[in-house]
Amino acid sequence: MRAKLNTMFQSLRVRNYRLFATGQLIKLIGVWMMFIAQDWLVLELSDNSATALGVVVALQFTPVLLLTLLSGRLADRYDKRLLLFVANSAWSVLALVMSLLVLTDLVVLWHVFVFAALLGVANAVETPVRQSFVSELVGTPLLPNALSLSAATFNSARITGPAVAGVGIAAFDVGPVFLISAVSSVAPLVFLLRMRADELHRDELLPLADRASARVVDGLRYVARRPDLLLPMALMSVIGMTLFNFQLTLAALAKTVFDTGAASFGLFTTALATGSLAGALAGTGRRGRPSVYVVLGAAVACSAFGTLVGLAPSYWLVVALLVPTGFFMVFFGQASNQRVQLGVDAAFRGRVMALWVLVFLGTNPVGAPLLGWIAEHYGAGASIWLGGLVSLTTALVALTWQLHRTGARLRLRMLPSPRFYVVAAAEH
Repeated sequence: MRAKLNTMFQSLRVRNYRLFATGQLIKLIGVWMMFIAQDWLVLELSDNSATALGVVVALQFTPVLLLTLLSGRLADRYDKRLLLFVANSAWSVLALVMSLLVLTDLVVLWHVFVFAALLGVANAVETPVRQSFVSELVGTPLLPNALSLSAATFNSARITGPAVAGVGIAAFDVGPVFLISAVSSVAPLVFLLRMRADELHRDELLPLADRASARVVDGLRYVARRPDLLLPMALMSVIGMTLFNFQLTLAALAKTVFDTGAASFGLFTTALATGSLAGALAGTGRRGRPSVYVVLGAAVACSAFGTLVGLAPSYWLVVALLVPTGFFMVFFGQASNQRVQLGVDAAFRGRVMALWVLVFLGTNPVGAPLLGWIAEHYGAGASIWLGGLVSLTTALVALTWQLHRTGARLRLRMLPSPRFYVVAAAEH
């Protein structure tokens, strides 16, 4: 057990990564508290409109669609640590302003729309830089473990944040929850300043005039020539757009279908995050690049369970199904992320990860309003199971294409325990 734990958390022995993970955990707990408070505030200000909630989610992620590729160019050209400090500072200022508006009872719906869009700009800059910065914290040998621990950090916050937010909203209303989120966002700034630059795994930056131009189009051409990168990105673009909108769909499901309060809505998100944390930890022992079939299998599983969540007739069955849904959702996302990061040249990492963030988050502005409209007119459950069916169909088509392209076959072995495995072309 001790050896297993040492392997699972080995990246935390690196001081810079330990500081990074601590700052992210504190901030992300506050971010998830803010997301729950924001969703609840929108429903209160819009008379329970799922469409308004979809607009907020779309505004939050539209900057990702527009700016992420440029952020990847910045990550390949400038100091990632400095870029993270600037983006996190902007986030902190915006969160503080919004919390003051809510606390003073001056907030109206359009304030939330503007706030969501501006936070999206900060997020569009910060996310691809943060994704590519992890390799500078630990180096390539520890990168799979560090990426899995980063996902575990994210999902630990997603368990804690919604639960605290649900209790906080019920006890104190949304204003204090926003304020706590604003204060917690300062943590990454403190820990970024405490990092030791000489311990980062990176080459010295050349003078600005001598640096490569790091053009966005070169990054796109690089990915276009790599089918092994294109497949996980294509899968993520569809599944991210149609199924990964639980921030929107679970809020609508809790309030409009099961008529529950903020604390019960928080339980939905906590159940999803509990499974997600287990999925993230399941990948911490990975030593190398995951195979394409690990990615495809996880995509099929998370789509199937997501479909069942939308069809579940009772509150507690939804809670139970959200745990395996969260597990395979993160296992799929993390395996895809690792397959991309561990297959890319260092010179293109910032731009490739920007494209990854674009397909992971940038599809939300397309999917969120549509799912919000479906939830409002046909029910929140329909918006989930329809998204699940589209995702499942896409994953099965991708699996069929991959098997046909390589000449491999899928087999079912019943003993000693039932499991699917892939037989390579040369073996049959």
